[in-house]
Amino acid sequence: MERSRPLSRTWSSAAFAACALWLLLYELRVIVAPGLDAGPLTSRFAHDVVLLASSALILFRALKAGRERLAWLLIGGGVLAWSLGELHYTVFLWDAEVIAIPSPADIGYLLLPPLALAGIVLLLRARARAVPRTLWVDGVIAGLAVAALSAAIVFQTVLDNVEGNAAAVATNLAYPLGDLVLLSLIVGALAGTGWRLDRTWMLLAIGVSTFWLADSLYLVKTAEATFASGGPIDTGWWAGLFLIAAAAWQKPPARVRAPQGDSLRLIAVPLGFGLVGLALLVYGCVQHVNPLAIALAAASLVAVMIRLTLTFRENVEMLRASREEAMSDALTGLGNRRALAAAIADLLQDEPFVLALFDLDGFKHYNDTFGHPAGDALLVRLGSNLAACLQGRGKAFRMGGDEFCVLIQPGADDPEQLVRSAAAALSESGEGFTIGCSYGSILLPEEASDPAEALRIADQRMYAQKHAGRMSAGRQSKDVLLTALTERSPDLGGHLSSVAELAERTARRLGLSAEEVERVRHAGELHDAGKVAIPDAILTKPGPLNEDEWGFVRRHPLIGERIVRSAPSLSRVAELVRSTHERFDGTGYPDRLEADAIPLGSRIVAVCDAFDAMTSPRPYAAARTTEEALAELRSCAGTQFDPAVVETFRAVVAQHAMRAAA
Repeated sequence: MERSRPLSRTWSSAAFAACALWLLLYELRVIVAPGLDAGPLTSRFAHDVVLLASSALILFRALKAGRERLAWLLIGGGVLAWSLGELHYTVFLWDAEVIAIPSPADIGYLLLPPLALAGIVLLLRARARAVPRTLWVDGVIAGLAVAALSAAIVFQTVLDNVEGNAAAVATNLAYPLGDLVLLSLIVGALAGTGWRLDRTWMLLAIGVSTFWLADSLYLVKTAEATFASGGPIDTGWWAGLFLIAAAAWQKPPARVRAPQGDSLRLIAVPLGFGLVGLALLVYGCVQHVNPLAIALAAASLVAVMIRLTLTFRENVEMLRASREEAMSDALTGLGNRRALAAAIADLLQDEPFVLALFDLDGFKHYNDTFGHPAGDALLVRLGSNLAACLQGRGKAFRMGGDEFCVLIQPGADDPEQLVRSAAAALSESGEGFTIGCSYGSILLPEEASDPAEALRIADQRMYAQKHAGRMSAGRQSKDVLLTALTERSPDLGGHLSSVAELAERTARRLGLSAEEVERVRHAGELHDAGKVAIPDAILTKPGPLNEDEWGFVRRHPLIGERIVRSAPSLSRVAELVRSTHERFDGTGYPDRLEADAIPLGSRIVAVCDAFDAMTSPRPYAAARTTEEALAELRSCAGTQFDPAVVETFRAVVAQHAMRAAA
């Protein structure tokens, strides 16, 4: 259903339409049919009704204008004051042969410029909050140039013909001065907003320009003693105020956008209006121009120079910011790879210095666990720690991702110790995570004289240390746990080794990465770590277990996870150990996970563990053949085991048998 228009919109539209039709009728009557009599519509008081209606429309709209209320109240007050002055003129001075200046009508007329000026300033502040300084200066240039032109044409004419007492002279001069300031402000406001004309500003500009033109023609005609009331000039005043009223009823823009600084029209504004000021000064050299116009024209050129200065400063700042952005890492604020290359090239001309490259260990796990925003925050903290560590002794850079680099300045004390301190600054630990780093260093220019070669060597040394560290930490921790398990249950060692080998082959055939294959192998070796907490009587019992004994057994994956997790380098392996006794149908333990919710590595170990258990002699059961064990795995696929893993495992066993037979 179409929404009905608000009542205020309906009657205001009717009022505007009636006023517009009357203005058109008046102008046609003056130009085409001067003797036409349309009763009240052609009365000399009819235009006062239009003016008072325009004033009322502005003031009524102001009450609903929100943050622009005061602006429109001031503008409406100025229009009302002018309308009341015109009403006094119509009643008492319309046919007077001699009009005393100043009169009460002049008071109303002269109140319009200051009130409208204040209102337009407030309106400009409300709608142009994001305007940069350069555009405000553009507005000043445009306003001064227009004021100078107006002063040279209109003000000069009035000045040449003004006469009478001081009050009369001041009143006559106040009109062109008021119009000059008001028109200058409107032009300056439009220039200052980048000439982004919404309907409000467009109607205001046309209205003020029309009013200024009528005032200018009136002053010239009055100076020439040829003005008569009721002529075509009068329509300029009335139409100008009517257009200002129409501007008040335009819907303000939902969002005021700042002008784009790369628009060519923005530079055309100060240049164009600056040329107007220059032309007036040149004209003043050959013809008489009043001092006010000369001063305003000169001021417009001074404003152009200020604009050029601001533009130059902005460009210098933009260039500096662009250079810094191009040489800085956006996340940490450290120098980037480009800045590093430039710094190396500079230092190669000096004494020997050290370059060290760092790569974080454990950062991917941290990102996966806590999320990328937390990972970014960690990089910022570590980058800040690194910069603080090197303060006064070197420079820190971020190469991208989780790689950092430092340059130890020539002459720094104990560069090797400083590199170790930098590595410590790039380390952090907390609940559930440990971040360390691997690094490689190189002495320049002794070991390399080219930045690219230096980075290549440091990178090789860093990754050599990283891989050595990973193998050492993981394997040493795993070996300690395996030794403890073997001491606890000597028969367990062979089982774990067999499960680990089968799990590694299956993981590799499933296409897992080298890192994931290694993790699955460790999980196969340590999946029974929790059995150290199960009494020997239960482990070696020849018959079936009772419910209490099964309770001990079901707890061993949780105990195994805690034991393995105590080694930080095996934290990812601990996750697999916890789930190696889950079942594909969700009836396993300890978390009753099912299907893909069970980690793939755990599903692989479960199949390999069951196969090795079935093909090995136990106190409570004889060993099965390979074919029997594989048949049992297939029969339990989809319930206890992952069918895809079972089929892959069968292929692994078949391939191994073929190689053994060959």
